[in-house]
Amino acid sequence: MKKFMKEFCKRGLMFAAGGPIITAIVWFCLQAAGKISTLTVNEVVIAIISTSLMAFVAAGISVINQTENVPKAFAALIQASVLYVDYLGFYLLNGWIPVSKIWIFTLIFVAVFAITWLIIILSVKAKVDKMNRLLGEK
Repeated sequence: MKKFMKEFCKRGLMFAAGGPIITAIVWFCLQAAGKISTLTVNEVVIAIISTSLMAFVAAGISVINQTENVPKAFAALIQASVLYVDYLGFYLLNGWIPVSKIWIFTLIFVAVFAITWLIIILSVKAKVDKMNRLLGEK
């Protein structure tokens, strides 16, 4: 558990600096969609702090796949659950999605998470197969 927390914090701190960039991208999208035109100082402060915390948690929880001795499917379920609560909580806090649209967020989240993991699994499998072929040739 000590190793997990150390790596969680290390990764989280590395990516927390991306919070303002995430905020800027979200604001750009909201402005382009006509949802916002101006922001108050409080909105800016809350958004920057919350997206930094969101990035900290998102990056930190990824360490569960490398440090904890749990089945990969269970680790992915833990990661998905933490990310879902993390993103949804901060999106609601900042008013970036209305409560009535949580179901749309959920569908998009599940689809993107599943596609991301499918890509990871397939790329790792391809690398392992390639290494096994190379070992077989020697």
